[in-house]
Amino acid sequence: MSLFALVDCNNFFVSCERIFRPDLNGRPVVVLSSNDGCVIARSNEAKAAGVPMGAPAYQYREVFDKYGVTIFSSNFEIYSDISARVMSILSSYTPDLEMYSIDEAFLDLSGMAGEPDLEALGRKIRRHVMKWVGVPVSVGFAPTKALAKVATHIAKKFPQRTGGVYSIDSEEKRVKALKWMPVEEVWGIGRRHARMLADMGVRRAYDFTTMSDGFVKERMSVTGLRLKMELEGQSVIEMDRVQSRKNLTVSRTFETPITDFGELRERITAFAVTAARKLRRQRSLARSAVVYIRTNYHNARVAQYSANRMVRFDFDTNSDIEIVKYVVKALEEIYRKGYGIKKAGVTLMEFTDEYAHQLSMFDGRDTRHIELMKVIDRVNGEYGKSSLRLASQAGGLRMKLKQENLSPNYTTDIKDIIVVHAEE
Repeated sequence: MSLFALVDCNNFFVSCERIFRPDLNGRPVVVLSSNDGCVIARSNEAKAAGVPMGAPAYQYREVFDKYGVTIFSSNFEIYSDISARVMSILSSYTPDLEMYSIDEAFLDLSGMAGEPDLEALGRKIRRHVMKWVGVPVSVGFAPTKALAKVATHIAKKFPQRTGGVYSIDSEEKRVKALKWMPVEEVWGIGRRHARMLADMGVRRAYDFTTMSDGFVKERMSVTGLRLKMELEGQSVIEMDRVQSRKNLTVSRTFETPITDFGELRERITAFAVTAARKLRRQRSLARSAVVYIRTNYHNARVAQYSANRMVRFDFDTNSDIEIVKYVVKALEEIYRKGYGIKKAGVTLMEFTDEYAHQLSMFDGRDTRHIELMKVIDRVNGEYGKSSLRLASQAGGLRMKLKQENLSPNYTTDIKDIIVVHAEE
């Protein structure tokens, strides 16, 4: 019999910040998006204060002040590191782990001997992650991935009654959970389908499972039918054990529009270098890239322009030097003088495994870059990520993100490591 667990970190970005600021436990905390634009994470106390997800920060300043909300700028470098630590712990419970997102993972426990005490196992996982990392998690067990999602939702929604652990291990509990679960909150049902189902009077997940297979397949494709089968208790959605991304994007919305080509090229170069560094971390090579630029669509008083250009490399690579050469050429082709560019980005695509790639006598890749990139990554890892950079990056990225409340990189930068003073 199949058995899946879904482990979901509670209010993950907030929890990461609280690891190093335990004085904020029990107090309202929010984390803002890049450029401190809007709320992307909230503590339970901030939710109770009426701060919605996606709230524009400038519109909620009075609320923040009134309830004493502590504000953090998003620090994805430290969030990624904490996530990796959590995933490492979870992988000790089963080799069949799927990292679904930065704060969620499915565990395939089907091969466990005997009939495990799921409540005890869930509590053990929660204690393990909390003790070793400091992040609270919710755990849900079920015979399918979709039902495990529902179980975790219940565990998180009713922590006082569930202790953060819930298992759907009987037909009675499955039906009860689906009759409670709003259909729009079911994993895999998007807004468009949720509206369609609501118009038909389908309000709960259980109502969805009573629909005919043929109708669901016709209106929601085979994907919707597989979801229905999962909610009925049939395991048909397999674990995705491929961890490498299919594409990788680095982009920014600029604080002020950019009209100078040299300044824009510097930004694009920095994006390409960052993307290439991430590509090397996952041991991949890329074969193509897309560069895009656009003006501020929200400002009707300025001339509008947007463009993108895909460029194919002559060979697979993860070299800063080689990738920058191609993306800058693409930028030159789409840049138009006189427009203020508000947002730009670089996307790397068509990945291959670094170790599976075979060089040939006709391959134009400069093999000297392989060792060069290793040296650059090692030096930047030890002395800071801008210690070694391309000349085209000039003095580094001149654009400064608005991050007025950025926490130190406690676990990823030796300069920010916590210092403890002990007194006798």
